[in-house]
Order: sequence, then structure tokens, then C-alpha cells
Amino acid sequence: MSSANSDSSGNSAAPDGGGRPSRYESQKRRDWNTFRQYLGNHRPPLELSRCSGANVLEFLRYLDQFGKTKVHTGGCPFFGHPQPPAPCTCPLRQAWGSLDALVGRLRAAFEEDGGQPEVNPFAARAVRLYLREVRDSQAKARGIAYEKKKRKRPPPSQQAFSPQASVPVAATAAPLMGHGSSAADFIGAYPHRLHGHLMLPPWIPAETMQR
Repeated sequence: MSSANSDSSGNSAAPDGGGRPSRYESQKRRDWNTFRQYLGNHRPPLELSRCSGANVLEFLRYLDQFGKTKVHTGGCPFFGHPQPPAPCTCPLRQAWGSLDALVGRLRAAFEEDGGQPEVNPFAARAVRLYLREVRDSQAKARGIAYEKKKRKRPPPSQQAFSPQASVPVAATAAPLMGHGSSAADFIGAYPHRLHGHLMLPPWIPAETMQR
């Protein structure tokens, strides 16, 4: 990565021109610094190059102590109640949505720091399974259904342009001839000539001109 897009620790910096980083970039930088600090404080210390999906799971469980989401246990009378009427002693945890977004930011930060996608610990199968387990267990405990965002379907394609479809019905319908009028009399209303020859409207057969 070029120095214009990252600092010495591999964090995304402000784009060229001195603009301030977005909220997402700022949050991603803070998350990445927190994870690097966690690795340094680990006993024994962990190197980023040796970090695995198991270490990511340890980090996510470590963050639970700072959670603010009440997750009811199976023995709690409010288990599965979306709005408990009274407080309880159930533990606080990190919400599934917060963990899912955190893992996404760290997965991007790992590759921006020079890590290879095929060895990205945040993309490990164990991490995906853990997030799914947290989602399902919290949905049951809190009585909340986590629904996947439905992708908006593109609007139905407009019908292909058809010259015939754009022509008014009155223009395509054959005019009616009055009683006693012949085809030759009616042609007078359509004086179309090409190279001196009379051009018949398409709905009048040439045989009608023969007398």
C-alpha cells in the first residue's frame, strides 16, 4: 500500500487533498488499534502474522465484558421477552450487530495492513460460525428476529421500442369509405406520389384501382 493511503501501522489515512476521513474509516482505525493493542497485551504476546481465527474468537469474547446488551439466560423469566417489565441479573454482552460490523471492519483493515486475503483470520470459517451462533442465541434470548436485508429488485425493464406500438391506433386502422364511394375517390385524400406515380396507402390493394 502507498503511504498516501496508510500510515506506519497500516491504517487508512485521509485521502489526498487533506480531507478528513469518514466515520467508517475513523472507526476502522480505532478498532484496528484496539486489536493490535490486545495482541500486544496478550500473554504470551501474539504476532499479527501468527494470528488465527481462534485468536479472533478470544478477542470477541474478551469484548463481551464491555457490552451493553442484556442477554437473558435460559432460567430467566424474561427469556425471549423483547421488552422485559422489570430488571434482571442476566449478563450484558456485545450485541450481535456490533460484533458483525466490527469483524467486517477488522477484516478490511487486516488486508489494508498488507495481509493476504487467503490467510485473513477475520474471514475464517470459525469466526463466521461464531457470529451465526451469537445471532441465533441472542435472537431467542431477547425475543428479537434478526431479518436479513432484502435486496431491492431492479424495476422491470421497459418494453423494447416498437414503431408499431408507438403509432396511434387511429393511424393504423383502415379508414372507412362512405356509401357509394369507390377506392379511387377515397385515394384523393392521400395525394402521395413518387417519381410521378401515385402511391397507394398500404390498406388499399392495387386491384381496387382496376376498372
